Amino acid sequence: MTVDHDTAAHEGAAVEDLDHKYWYNTRTDEVEYGMIAPAPDRLGPFDTAEEAARAPQKIDERARAWATEEALEDDWGAAPGTSARGTEGRDGA
Repeated sequence: MTVDHDTAAHEGAAVEDLDHKYWYNTRTDEVEYGMIAPAPDRLGPFDTAEEAARAPQKIDERARAWATEEALEDDWGAAPGTSARGTEGRDGA
């Protein structure tokens, strides 16, 4: 078996870089440097502590954007003033 040392070194560097990034711990609501918390409890990686601290807001922003996008896709082709899910938007209903 041959080992491509360039690839192995590159892969090792990528993993090592994650230890030198900031993460947001969803269990403690704190920013951590390095992969301290278990994977299910962290968001990231981020380049700065400030970016990591904003992780919950970023998640909320993205969730709202995705919900808006999905609602527009769901209503595609519906008659103006109506919704594919019902009559929302008509006569204040």
